[in-house]
Amino acid sequence: MVEFSNVSKTYNKDFEALKNINLQIDKGEFVFVVGASGAGKSTFLKLCMREEVPTTGTVTINGFDLNNIKKRKIPYFRRTLGIVFQDFRLIPDMRVYDNVAFALRVTGTKEKEVRRRVTHALSMVGLLGKTQSLPKELSGGEQQRAAIARALVNGPELIIADEPTGNVDPQMSLEIVELLNAINRSEGTTIIMVTHAHDLVKRFDHRIIALKDGEIIADGYDKEQILPTLEEDILAEEHAGYYAAPREMGAVEQFIFSYGKSDDAADAPDAVSDAEPDADPFDDPADEPAEGGDEQ
Repeated sequence: MVEFSNVSKTYNKDFEALKNINLQIDKGEFVFVVGASGAGKSTFLKLCMREEVPTTGTVTINGFDLNNIKKRKIPYFRRTLGIVFQDFRLIPDMRVYDNVAFALRVTGTKEKEVRRRVTHALSMVGLLGKTQSLPKELSGGEQQRAAIARALVNGPELIIADEPTGNVDPQMSLEIVELLNAINRSEGTTIIMVTHAHDLVKRFDHRIIALKDGEIIADGYDKEQILPTLEEDILAEEHAGYYAAPREMGAVEQFIFSYGKSDDAADAPDAVSDAEPDADPFDDPADEPAEGGDEQ
């Protein structure tokens, strides 16, 4: 379950990225989160992944109190999540099998169990024939399916998908959402999908949470009423917003490593420890100021 209670997030003491957010997402729900760039979507996702903590209010996800969780427990919390990015974030020098297996290996999972889980995840996304391919040898749709397999392999309670259709064509976009829908139905996995693609949202009868200027302006199932309130803002954007790519691919590895048993950087693999410590794979400048700290 995901619960935000009176949550606000302030940057630089006066920039409110989120304002008094109250919501509950039950286990097994599929929820679309929609809104223009700067609406607060990225801050919402960062709070869900415990990349940020609220200035006021409380966030509870999958039984973890994210306000008061101890640092050493954050990797255990993140094992209950699966993350899917718009730009795939596959590690380029790892084959598909190893990309999917990476999050399991950093937790010390035995190889026999790794093989079982990776095979199951790749089977679900239809990539069993691509296990030895490098990301550059895959189409965009195949890369996103590999990313979904990586998100799925830990058996997460919650999958967070940030604009997962942004880099694929319309037909593949529909297939990606249908795949997430199938995972939701067959595995009972809760899905939170952030998207600008209102045409896709209209095809499914899922709950919609609409954000604008850091506030929830609509929450429900009436897409014919909710979506038109945002379309003017979406059309006014030159580009759809999403998390900026990390400055180094090591930042992605570093985040995946945070699923592991320790948050001590000395325990990380070489490819992880070489990453810039400040490289943030979840950074969206539209949601927060370029400089300055948080007010806690």
